[in-house]
Amino acid sequence: MTRVAAIDCGTNSIRLLVADVDPAEGTLVDLDRRMEVVRLGQGVDRTGRIAPEALERTLDAARRYAAVCVDLGVERIRFVATSASRDAENRADFVEGVRAALGVDPEVIGGEEEAALSFRGATGVLAARHPGPFVVVDLGGGSTEVVLGAQTPEAAFSMDVGCVRLTERHLRSDPPTADEVAAARADVAAALDEAAEVVPLGKAVTLVGLAGSVTTVTAHALGLAAYDPSRIDGAVLPVEQVLAACDDLVARDREQRASLGFMHMGRVDVIAAGALVWHDVVERVRDAVRAEGRELAEVVTSEHDILDGIAWSIA
Repeated sequence: MTRVAAIDCGTNSIRLLVADVDPAEGTLVDLDRRMEVVRLGQGVDRTGRIAPEALERTLDAARRYAAVCVDLGVERIRFVATSASRDAENRADFVEGVRAALGVDPEVIGGEEEAALSFRGATGVLAARHPGPFVVVDLGGGSTEVVLGAQTPEAAFSMDVGCVRLTERHLRSDPPTADEVAAARADVAAALDEAAEVVPLGKAVTLVGLAGSVTTVTAHALGLAAYDPSRIDGAVLPVEQVLAACDDLVARDREQRASLGFMHMGRVDVIAAGALVWHDVVERVRDAVRAEGRELAEVVTSEHDILDGIAWSIA
């Protein structure tokens, strides 16, 4: 048994999982799982640099996570950084700040490794409940990873579309205008065209969605009054119900989104873009499966994701 801390620092949020992992028994037991919206990717798509205030928000959270690790007696820490820090010219400042806060170097990983870690985290739990092959989709703030596999990843692609990136590029009105939505959808369609050249989406038997945009859409589709991970994790929803929930979130204005009891306030301004991406991914995978002569009737949501994959990789 090893007590590990996995930290995932993305474009929109930074998340921590402290867990006891036993590779011999194949068990991972959560001790602490938390998330803060720090918006590290603020403006990175436009400027190519991490904004000073975004960096400070992120390092403040890293220092709080360091205290949690000390309190819980963590033996090993792995800090993984994804899209925003991957794209930033000044990522050296980020690396130095994390090293000072936690005593470890953040690993700025590529999209392929990000996809593999997400696949490991999700299927480690779901493989016993659902048939493969799986298409696992990790919808982040700056990028969206798509990976196909049964027991291990067989094909993966990282798309440069995410809830923060598309919001900053296109969705500036409240609610988004039809032209803004069309422009965002064109970006998603182009990215999915590229992904489909690498990942045979039509082989999917089970489609699994990960990360905050997907879990928020799932909470909306379930009609939850408050965010409840126990209801969201492993939820199986009809495709049409997921698409309808996405469309509804895209159509709402900021005040209407903020009034939803399950909505994290750090996600209010980017969930329309996240819902738009998830809608178009689900639709594309459904159509690809249909083209293979089968039907994809349901979508699975997992709260187990790249954090779990990082924890497994440490142990």
